[in-house]
Amino acid sequence: MIRTFFVLLYVVLFLILGIPVLGVEWLIAKKKEWRYAADISQLRIVQWAFRCICFISGIKLTVIGEEHVPADEPVLYIGNHRSYFDIIVSYARCPGLTGYISKNSIERIPLLSLWMRRLYCLFIDRSDIKQSLKTILSGIENIKNGISVCIYPEGGRGVGTDELDMLPFKEGSLKIAEKTGCKIIPMAITGSADVFEKHIPWIKRTPVILEYGNPIEPSKLSKEEKKKLGLYCQTEIREMLERHKNIP
Repeated sequence: MIRTFFVLLYVVLFLILGIPVLGVEWLIAKKKEWRYAADISQLRIVQWAFRCICFISGIKLTVIGEEHVPADEPVLYIGNHRSYFDIIVSYARCPGLTGYISKNSIERIPLLSLWMRRLYCLFIDRSDIKQSLKTILSGIENIKNGISVCIYPEGGRGVGTDELDMLPFKEGSLKIAEKTGCKIIPMAITGSADVFEKHIPWIKRTPVILEYGNPIEPSKLSKEEKKKLGLYCQTEIREMLERHKNIP
């Protein structure tokens, strides 16, 4: 219970105290030549905040394969999704500007949505095909502008009891890589639901594993693999999750 209280307190204080910070960063970004510096500054502030949340939550994080993540080019991150902590754990480690694609209901949360928009996050309404396509097109533009994108292709959080339980990957979400030629970085996350979702509303100390797989380049795949890119990527992630069972 005490961890839950301190995490909530920390988040509320960060959002409130961050208001003047956002104002200053907005003023800095007004000058075109300073905009990138403001963007990176905002990214590092949020990453620091997320690392603090991980610390307060008692997460013992094991990271595997981080050398597979390019530091000098935009990529499309994809991963299995079982917890809100998937975002906190993975975003804290992005080397460059990265916008996550989130469900549109998050856009209604004051201050949080403001931070997200400033960090190039996009909001998607999967029940509206036209709006979903517009979001994917915005993601394509972000990649072209040097900003990485992260999306969870299941379209929602998995609720199965087994870490290997995943919803089918939605092929449309991978169009960002197909249309831009950027690399896909598969992420396999194990244990994140044990932090919070399995015993809501309490946050509990737990080990979490984050593994980055080998980059996937759609242009180098066979015709059949390209045709079923979602299944191909999901298989890569499932294999990593299987290996996690042997990690103490």
